[in-house]
Amino acid sequence: MSRLSEVIARLEAVIENRKGGDPSTSWTAKLLADPVLAGRKLIEEAGEAVEAAQSGDGDHLAAETADVIYHLLALLVATGVSPDEVAVKLEAREGRSGIEEKASRSS
Repeated sequence: MSRLSEVIARLEAVIENRKGGDPSTSWTAKLLADPVLAGRKLIEEAGEAVEAAQSGDGDHLAAETADVIYHLLALLVATGVSPDEVAVKLEAREGRSGIEEKASRSS
């Protein structure tokens, strides 16, 4: 297991543990209680990651990518979609070109 996947697994557990927490004292609990907010924050962080990539600042991109991953996991938990469900979708795409996979979705 890569270092990133280990950290993501720990982060997923922390986010799951925040379910039902007090949104006034926990940002994660606030996101979990409001999937619309979680989605907005993911969009915001993704935009910031793109800006960091365009600037060529690798450290800034790494930090913004961490924010994207956190907010994506929070959105998944907030909407009841498990990371395992995402894994199933990714596994189904293994061995296919991105162009082929995208074309199969539009038909």
